Amino acid sequence: MSASIKPGEPSPLPTPNRKASETGRLHSWLVSDRPTSRRQASWGRAYQGWRTFARNRLAMLGLFIVVALVGVAIFADLLSPYSAYTGDLRTTRLLPPSWAHWFGTDDQGRDILSRLIHGSRITLFVVVLVAVLAAPIGLLVGTVAGYAGGLVDAALMRITDIFLAFPRLIMALAFVAALGPGIENAVIAIAITSWPPYARMARAETLSIRQTDYIAAVRLLGASPRRIVLRHIMPLCLSSVIVRVTLDMAGIILTAAGLGFLGLGAQPPMPEWGAMIANGRLYVLDQWWVAAAPGAAIFVISLAFNLLGDGLRDALDPKGGK
Repeated sequence: MSASIKPGEPSPLPTPNRKASETGRLHSWLVSDRPTSRRQASWGRAYQGWRTFARNRLAMLGLFIVVALVGVAIFADLLSPYSAYTGDLRTTRLLPPSWAHWFGTDDQGRDILSRLIHGSRITLFVVVLVAVLAAPIGLLVGTVAGYAGGLVDAALMRITDIFLAFPRLIMALAFVAALGPGIENAVIAIAITSWPPYARMARAETLSIRQTDYIAAVRLLGASPRRIVLRHIMPLCLSSVIVRVTLDMAGIILTAAGLGFLGLGAQPPMPEWGAMIANGRLYVLDQWWVAAAPGAAIFVISLAFNLLGDGLRDALDPKGGK
C-alpha cells in the first residue's frame, strides 16, 4: 500500500527529475559569472575550457588517438600477438600482411605489429621526458628574463638566440654525437634543443604581465621578485606553454625518429619507429610494408598531437569566445 502524502507536504521528485535538477544546479554553479570562491572559479574555467574543446571534433579525434596510444603503451604485453624482439628467419622472414601477421614481418622474421605496439612505449618515453625537461627550463628562463630585464634579460636571450640559430635536428645530432648513441642521450639532446621557443614565449607574455595592476598590487604588498615570478607570473604563462608543448610533440617525435633512423637513438633490437624505418629502407621496393607501417604510425601520432594542440589552443585562449 502506497504511503499517503500529508496536506501541505511537497511531493517527492521522481528520480530522473531529481537527477536533472541536480545536474542543472551543478551546471549553473560552474558557469556562474560571479563565483563565490577560488574553487568555484577554477572549476568553472576548467568546465568552460572543456566545453570549448569538446565542440572541436578534430581535437576530440586527436585526444582519442593519444589516449589510445597511452593505453596501447600500458598494455603492450597483453596486446602484442608475438614477441617484439625475436622471430624465425626460416619461416617468417619478410612475410606480407596477412591474418597471421596483420602488418607483415621484417627481415629478422619479427612481427611488425608487435614491434609497433612495444615501440609506442619508447615514443611516449621520449615525448614525456622531453616535455618534463624542456618546458620548465624554457618557462623559468623566459619569465626570469622578462621580469628582471636589463643585463639579465639580454644575457639569457642571447643564449636563447644561439640555440635558435641552428636547426633542432642538427643541434640534436651534435649533442648525441658528443654524448654517444642511445635513447637516454637522445632524450637529453632533444630536450636541450627544445627549450628556447618556450623561453621566447614566456618572456613575451611576462613583458605584458609585469606592467599590470595585479602585479603592481602584489609588489606593493611586499612580495619578493622570486615569489612574484614563481607564484604569480608563471601560472599565467602556463596555459600558453602547455599548448606549445602539445603542438611541439609532433616535432619531438620526428626528431627522435630521425635520430633513430641515423642509428643515434634507440639501438637494436629496440622497436623504435625511426630505427624500424631505417631497417625497412633496404626493402622498400619489394617489401614495402616493413617501412610503411612505422611510417604510418609516426604520421598518425604526429597528426593526433597537432589536432590536440589546436583544440587546446582554442580552449585555453583567454581571448577566445566560449
